[in-house]
Amino acid sequence: MYPSVKEVTPHDDFTLSLRFENGEEGILDIKPLLHFGVFQRIRDLGNFMRVRVSFDTIQWDCGVDLDPEYVYGKSKKESTDQQDDIMTISV
Repeated sequence: MYPSVKEVTPHDDFTLSLRFENGEEGILDIKPLLHFGVFQRIRDLGNFMRVRVSFDTIQWDCGVDLDPEYVYGKSKKESTDQQDDIMTISV
């Protein structure tokens, strides 16, 4: 079973920041889909930016949506390890 999408934030590079019901966060890159079928509708940045959570997945105003299992499986999980953000400076 996959967790539901609880929050989505679009970015102007055609990626989405996602937060799931289990607390995980990830980034989904939509660029590889933009030249196929119905996804051509969201190639326009204005259309792409009009994405929202719909039930347990994401949907755009123009009717394009994604399978929630795909959204969860393809999103790159953001690291919660704070060590990744620490720089070591030698004096």
